[in-house]
Amino acid sequence: MRLKTFDASSLTPTEMQGYLHYAIAPRPICFASTINKNGEVNLSPFSFFNVFSINPPICVFSPTSRARDNTTKHTLENVLEIPECVINMVNYDMVQQTYLTSLDYPKGVNEFSKAGFTELASETVKPPRVAESTVQLECAVNEVISLGKNGGAGNLIIAEVKRMHIYEGILDANGKIDPHKIDLVARLGGDWYCRVTSDNLFKIAKPIDYAGIGIGVDAFPEEVKNSNVLTGNNLGLLGLVKTLPSDKEVEAFSKTDEMKELLDDTADRHNRTTRLHLKAKHLLDNGRVMDAWKVLLM
Repeated sequence: MRLKTFDASSLTPTEMQGYLHYAIAPRPICFASTINKNGEVNLSPFSFFNVFSINPPICVFSPTSRARDNTTKHTLENVLEIPECVINMVNYDMVQQTYLTSLDYPKGVNEFSKAGFTELASETVKPPRVAESTVQLECAVNEVISLGKNGGAGNLIIAEVKRMHIYEGILDANGKIDPHKIDLVARLGGDWYCRVTSDNLFKIAKPIDYAGIGIGVDAFPEEVKNSNVLTGNNLGLLGLVKTLPSDKEVEAFSKTDEMKELLDDTADRHNRTTRLHLKAKHLLDNGRVMDAWKVLLM
């Protein structure tokens, strides 16, 4: 793999933004509503955002100063006056309206009205919620940390969740948020976004048999570790097991109808190893991790 290397000091802020926005993605969108001391409401999206703690429940997002003139955004100004906000999660049905609020409207303009969103009174903080959002987090701002003085510098807003509102329609039978129903949107680089749909969801499940610390790739036989057939994902799955199958288990599996034809083949050792690894890969793709190990140890 050939790498192109940059020193951060050699890039302009615009160039750095381009690389980082495309590389560090997808990023969830913090759709933040705030209010100033005059009672003027602001609504704006930020993709420098995530959850950073559960107890206490802390979300962090970062309004950057404008690169062109180093001015600050109204969201930052508001939370410095009234240290509260509501984080409204963005789904696909509202993403175009959300984009409208990212425009630089003059101070005092209510983006709820500009974008056609509905204000919903909060219960523990002053800024209103976005009624159209399916998850709304009422937050107290614990701290604001400046990350620099130049245009493009971030300001970390550390927001503690005080009350959470969730639309019942996105919950599953167990009362948990169903990723197939919430239809989230995330930010990529440039003009690009992505939508979390059922087609691009997948699980990395850890069956109960693999609970605990796995053996890891460094414990693999060299022939398995350096396989030309198995992918990095295959190796990661194999590394979850706590112990390898015993010789007795491997021998028993080798005598099954599933394996007999492959092992009886008179192909040379190289081709036979490749075929065994292909068989193991097929088993891994079907969730049969221990059987895959039995094949690889034959």
